[in-house]
Amino acid sequence: MITLNPQTALVLFSGGQDSCTALIWALGKYTTVHTVGFHYGQRHNVEMEVRQAFLKKLRADYPELSSGLGEDNIINLQGLSEIGETAMTSEIEIVMDENGLPNTFVPGRNLAFFVMAGALAYRLNAGVMVGGMCETDYSGYPDCRRDTLEMLNKAINLGMESNLTIETPLMDISKGDSWRLLEELGGPDMVAFVNKGSHTCYKGVRATFHDWGYGCGDCPACELRERGWRDYKSG
Repeated sequence: MITLNPQTALVLFSGGQDSCTALIWALGKYTTVHTVGFHYGQRHNVEMEVRQAFLKKLRADYPELSSGLGEDNIINLQGLSEIGETAMTSEIEIVMDENGLPNTFVPGRNLAFFVMAGALAYRLNAGVMVGGMCETDYSGYPDCRRDTLEMLNKAINLGMESNLTIETPLMDISKGDSWRLLEELGGPDMVAFVNKGSHTCYKGVRATFHDWGYGCGDCPACELRERGWRDYKSG
């Protein structure tokens, strides 16, 4: 079995609120932190642009915190958009499907993300993968649940004979508490930094800034983010 470095982490980094928070958390915990993003045929390119801008500004504004920030990687998973039509990969209305999930659910997306990230972590000698998944305040995606990721972690380690660990620091906390976590990690300035620098909106709207961040204000992601922000501000 290969022994990967437990002080080197790979963060699945989309540029959204959750993955930005997970990145800040990881930088305070691990010696070296690499990042990885995925092209999977998204309906817009905003998140891919935002993530690069966030990393650049993080290095510039927080040099001490980002001293351990390693290389950024992009993996092409365009095949996910070719398997089936979802509101995340096509310009269609965001609605609830008969299965009770919003049609923004891309089947197998997080599974594919972690498998590919695991292969990259192996090459980077990174013993930890970090994701911003949460099953407290979320849209019900089954691949965001703790039991899913625990089983996936076992499968990856069996398949690569490795000691990789999947860490999900936001798994059991609310959106409001994720803002509070950021405040604990970096104070109000870090909260403001992530609020302005991250992108959550499924529709890719970045022309309008609300007190809770950029977005359309009516998609499920914006609704979750706004509700969490209100909770955070209420104390």
